[in-house]
Amino acid sequence: MSKRQLRLGAILQGVGMTQDGWKQPNVPSNASIDIDWYREGARAAEAAKFDFIFIVDSPYITPDSAPHFLNRLEPLTLLSAVAGVTSRIGLVATLTTSYNEPFNVARAFASLDLISDGRAGWNVVTTGLEGAAGNYGREQHFAHDVRYRRAKEHLAVVRALWDSYEDDAFTRDKSNANFLDKSKQHALNHRGEFFSVAGPLNISRSKQGHPVIFQAGGSEDGRELAATSADAIFTGHETFEEAQEFYRDIKTRAVAAGRRPEEILIFPGIGVTIAASDEEARAIQAERNSRVDLKKALAQLGRPFNYHDFTQYPLDEQFPDLGDLGANGYRSAAERVKRVARDEKLTVRQAALRFATRQSPFVGSPTTVANELERWFAEGAADGFNIGVGEPTELEKFSAEVVPVLQARGLFRREYEHETLRENLGLAIPTNRYSVARAAENPAERPTQGPPRSVSEARSAL
Repeated sequence: MSKRQLRLGAILQGVGMTQDGWKQPNVPSNASIDIDWYREGARAAEAAKFDFIFIVDSPYITPDSAPHFLNRLEPLTLLSAVAGVTSRIGLVATLTTSYNEPFNVARAFASLDLISDGRAGWNVVTTGLEGAAGNYGREQHFAHDVRYRRAKEHLAVVRALWDSYEDDAFTRDKSNANFLDKSKQHALNHRGEFFSVAGPLNISRSKQGHPVIFQAGGSEDGRELAATSADAIFTGHETFEEAQEFYRDIKTRAVAAGRRPEEILIFPGIGVTIAASDEEARAIQAERNSRVDLKKALAQLGRPFNYHDFTQYPLDEQFPDLGDLGANGYRSAAERVKRVARDEKLTVRQAALRFATRQSPFVGSPTTVANELERWFAEGAADGFNIGVGEPTELEKFSAEVVPVLQARGLFRREYEHETLRENLGLAIPTNRYSVARAAENPAERPTQGPPRSVSEARSAL
């Protein structure tokens, strides 16, 4: 097997992210709230040796939202239930920093991490939907730059809270009636721009030290947060060239921040269509795209712009100049829509259909799909892939027909190498910051758990 290994995640998304996913014959119409559907998907992904499953989330809907968004399980609750029927696969949940307090987030993810024995991951988002403000007692959504400053501080506080107990703090010495070494419990006493948190957190670390930090955001602020603070980043690109440019940019930013390129992993989200031949796969994709409903496509087009109503424009006239609309929402997605509509001279109708149809390059026979995955991996466009799974047969087909090709080429594991998500991704276990400081003062007193973390992490802790 090659030294560098391809990583795979599966996005389990119930009835799917499109408007008509719930109509698929192989998908229960209540899949988004059916815990058995998620358990089965997680077990299938684990059997195929995927690194993790990923649950997407957002805190705002309208009547025009896709069916999956309208009625879905809360990610941490869902993954706690999935943890009990799996043993190796990572469990990654989305949670916003904009509308949650660091102490609650730290406790919830630390709990999932212990429940799963070191397999938790947090997808850190800032929430792109302006309407979410009304669900949390605010008149207005946080400005884009404020959201990212808040997210950076939020994440730093959460990580510090996860270190509230050194790994050997709990002596549990019944003979001497000593449960805790109090010198190894640490209050935080943080006072920052957005948060004041005393601490300590009332839960210990898992065997992987901290849950793995994922981040999703392609704007300038999002890229900077990911490059400086994340273990991995979720992204999305239609072409190899776009993915390669993003990959280079993130790795360059990471190095500039004092990190090694391999300390951050990049996972493009992709859709895959597999058939016996390339021609058959392309025909399947074309047939799926032909079923797109224009009214629903227009509603979906509006989501990056806080569900802007595109039905108000003449359908067959040029895509309108939207000015700064979307700048405080899903900025990178909104800017992409504007850019593509302008460059390709699309009408409103064409733009709605263009962004509602699948544009994936991963279409073809198992060998063709494996070839394209390998190209992106080998030529600096991805460290792994986050594969969208709606219909169960999609995951089954990929696992049965593409994964063996990747394994035969030495690109993907045949068995899990470790027990924790962090180690299976090839990421260092972060040593408790207080243990690092203690060892710096007294070299004879070294941390008792986990391999050394990265040089840059150790430097920042000190």
